Amino acid sequence: MNLLKLALTSLIAMTCISGFAQNNSQAVLDNILSRKSVRSYTDQEVTPEQVETILKAAMAAPSGMNLQPWRFVVVREQATKDKLAIGFNKMIAKAPVAIVVCGKTTGKLGGENHNWTADCAAATENLLLAVEALGLGAVWTACYPYDDRMNPAIEALELPKDVKPYCIVPIGYPAGNDKPKDKWKPENIHYEKW
Repeated sequence: MNLLKLALTSLIAMTCISGFAQNNSQAVLDNILSRKSVRSYTDQEVTPEQVETILKAAMAAPSGMNLQPWRFVVVREQATKDKLAIGFNKMIAKAPVAIVVCGKTTGKLGGENHNWTADCAAATENLLLAVEALGLGAVWTACYPYDDRMNPAIEALELPKDVKPYCIVPIGYPAGNDKPKDKWKPENIHYEKW
């Protein structure tokens, strides 16, 4: 009898765990498919705890040779946000916080790190997914490789020579009702050969 009870308890536990895993997997997929670019924000503060959670997610990204070249500058001061809000990315000035994703362009032995942009892209995507999961909004605004976008950030943030700004992500609570774009295009998929 005890063996039967133990087997039933195990079966129930495995069913619950399996259901949880399926629900958890669906939540991850829903978050990815819900991500959207948000360019207008309310005045509600983004807390330091939220920023830390976002940065932890960003740093969980994969990186070539595990160099983890990403560096982040969290900007809350209005004067600095104003310096970063040039041309196409004026929304930075209106966001409660902006995170500048930067990359260390040298490797462990001082040579050039050719993977830093790919690594920063992966970190940025994780960052954006964390923002979505927290009910916040953000948009990826490019810096690299455009000198007219990088130079103001380098100057405003006083970045070292071997650190380049990759992108700036303004973050806040969405002021509008932004929707994700349907980017599914089966015609862009090839199997086995082009």
